[in-house]
Amino acid sequence: MTAVEVFAPAKVNLTLHVTGRRPDGYHELDSLVVFAEIGDRLEVTLSEHPALHVTGPMAKGVPEDDGNIVMRAMSLIGVNARIELHKYLPNAAGLGGGSSDAAAALRALSDLSGRALPGNLLALGADVPVCVVSRAARMRGVGEQVETLQDIPPLHAVLVNPNVAVPTGDVFSQLDSMSNAPMPRALPHLAHAGGFVAWLRGMRNDLQAPAIAAQPVIAQVLEALHVTSGCQLARMTGSGATCFGLYSDAETAASAAGRLREAFPGWWVAATRLNAVS
Repeated sequence: MTAVEVFAPAKVNLTLHVTGRRPDGYHELDSLVVFAEIGDRLEVTLSEHPALHVTGPMAKGVPEDDGNIVMRAMSLIGVNARIELHKYLPNAAGLGGGSSDAAAALRALSDLSGRALPGNLLALGADVPVCVVSRAARMRGVGEQVETLQDIPPLHAVLVNPNVAVPTGDVFSQLDSMSNAPMPRALPHLAHAGGFVAWLRGMRNDLQAPAIAAQPVIAQVLEALHVTSGCQLARMTGSGATCFGLYSDAETAASAAGRLREAFPGWWVAATRLNAVS
């Protein structure tokens, strides 16, 4: 086998608690991460020389050289390939798109070459270890502690990005506190979506407020989601600017997505399921 196609799902931080800052400047996190049914796709073919070609509706502005984490992933595992990356997720949007692309590339290159995945995944970024797992997980530390979770129910969601950039460094620099409470030591076993969403309301994304300060349109996105019929929770994911709304069923989520596309044609809007594979 010399070629394979792989899926790189969108990552959604249902919670993101910033719990400390290390002497080296890296932030300690406690985050509940799930993955969506939508994402990017990669076609990976072993070759003599590494190459990356980016296509798709969200390809504009995505680098094809070493500025792309996928190229750095190839270098890290030491396997050359020609990769066609079909971008469907907004770039630098808090959905872990680049990290998920790199993780998918690593899985594919490992399968094709027989080489083990690199041990130093954090060299590519804090989200790469959890994206390699690509399942519901609790992510702690600076991203190196990944605990997969079995009791997270599937969730119907709408993802919205207002097509603005939010530099992660700027968001972290505006945090009021670098040392906030983590999630409970033991997470509840809530197999039903209604109870789980009710529990999520008591959790946080500590980066939401500083991201809104950097890009006030994020507050408009959250309000637009909140007022859609059936929205149970609206929150930002990652460091922004993508936000998610949670709904009781696929029909309600699809209806909300349709209304948002009509009202805000300049925004990226997608209805999807989160954690559909337990």
